Amino acid sequence: MNNSVKSTVTNFVLLGFPGGQEMQIFLFSLFFGVYISTMMGNGSIVCAVRWDQRLHTPMYILLGNFAFLEIWYITSTVPSMLANILSETKTISFVGCFLQFYFFTSLATTETYLLCVMAYDRYLAICHPLHYPTIMTLRLCYLLMFLCWVFGFLSYSVSTVQLSQLSFCGPNIIDHFVCDIDPLMSLSCAPAPITEIVFYILSSLIIILTLLYILGSYILLLIAVLRVPSAAGKRKAFSTCGSHLTVVCLFFGALLAMYVSPTSENPAELQKIITLFYSVVTPFLNPLIYSLRNKEMKAALKKVL
Repeated sequence: MNNSVKSTVTNFVLLGFPGGQEMQIFLFSLFFGVYISTMMGNGSIVCAVRWDQRLHTPMYILLGNFAFLEIWYITSTVPSMLANILSETKTISFVGCFLQFYFFTSLATTETYLLCVMAYDRYLAICHPLHYPTIMTLRLCYLLMFLCWVFGFLSYSVSTVQLSQLSFCGPNIIDHFVCDIDPLMSLSCAPAPITEIVFYILSSLIIILTLLYILGSYILLLIAVLRVPSAAGKRKAFSTCGSHLTVVCLFFGALLAMYVSPTSENPAELQKIITLFYSVVTPFLNPLIYSLRNKEMKAALKKVL
């Protein structure tokens, strides 16, 4: 019986954003502009780190990898969202929906791990400057980046398979612009509390533990910075770390609101806005945040552009 039930839904309908034709054209133009700007901004950072020899240090290599990740992260949602706005049927295949869910969650998880590594790098550089070159070698830097990607894509692999094995017998309408856990669970014909609980426990652990690690690193870092006698040294440390902390607050704030606090009772439109914030707005702002507060990056970007 389960096999026949599962086969009844072959695609889902993503309702996306409400509004008439004029509103849909406006939204398409807006998101298309944001997507192109994000690709250009993060792509410029990747090229700057790749081509400028002065940026071949762990901090900038991590930043270049972060920008590379943001390119793929926004690409996991926005192109399909743009196609959905233009589509009359607004359908996405069953397999396509779960592939989007897997890549969307895996890339977001990779970002949380990478932000931890970036916090560790800044902690070493400021709290242990004499030992930093011997500890944070390029070999360790590349190894940590590799582990971020591997564990990022392993974290939700089992949950995605479990979710795809649920019975979907109709309706198939998702009031969202992306395939996410809450709307998919609500469409399941049979309740699956274990699958849902496992997903939210895993999400809460990843988000809270990585956030606590980052905040702990910055508390120690702040204490070390306040001990620096030079005012110029303090300004440079605050400038470098302030940009990273701004990204952390924006990204984790939205994740906490979406996956740690209960959102099932929230209106669909509010869930869309929260999802837009951490999946589209933060990748768009990150190049501006990092480049505007960093003289070396600004100089390298001028050469690239």
